[in-house]
Amino acid sequence: MTENMVRENERMVVTRVFDAPRELVWKAWTDPRYVMQWWGPKGFTAPVCQMDFRVGGKLLCCMKAPDGQEFWNGVEYHEIVPHEKIVSLMYFSDSKGNKIDPAQLGIEHEAIGGAYDVTLFEDLGNGRTKLTFIGNEPMESAKDSGQLEGWNEIFDKFAAVVEGFAQAK
Repeated sequence: MTENMVRENERMVVTRVFDAPRELVWKAWTDPRYVMQWWGPKGFTAPVCQMDFRVGGKLLCCMKAPDGQEFWNGVEYHEIVPHEKIVSLMYFSDSKGNKIDPAQLGIEHEAIGGAYDVTLFEDLGNGRTKLTFIGNEPMESAKDSGQLEGWNEIFDKFAAVVEGFAQAK
């Protein structure tokens, strides 16, 4: 087994199945009006979300903690296969989108060198969609730092947005 294969198996993975068509799940993930409703863990809000959703484009979102502290995230889009796959690189940033070291924010974050985040949208049929997020950090690090818990809380919030779409149909 190569080192890359081992590292691939160690990556943080969060998966959920939604009772909604893939097009709706995609829309909730890629439209900034909806991203603002789920970006950030439980208790956080997203007062700002700017998105240029195209290969080479970027996203800039603010996560506001319950105590008012702001954390900015940038995302660079490297590959987009509509309704199927997004390959991106997420990073901590300042409010202008410039990358910053997470340690400056008191956050421990261990990224796998050269690894990108991959988001997969799988049509399961019968109006159901499987969403898989593969992070660019090792699973053990994600567990220890709280990133895995945070992503699960984000997916809980995301599920509420998708559920709202499904009920509106």
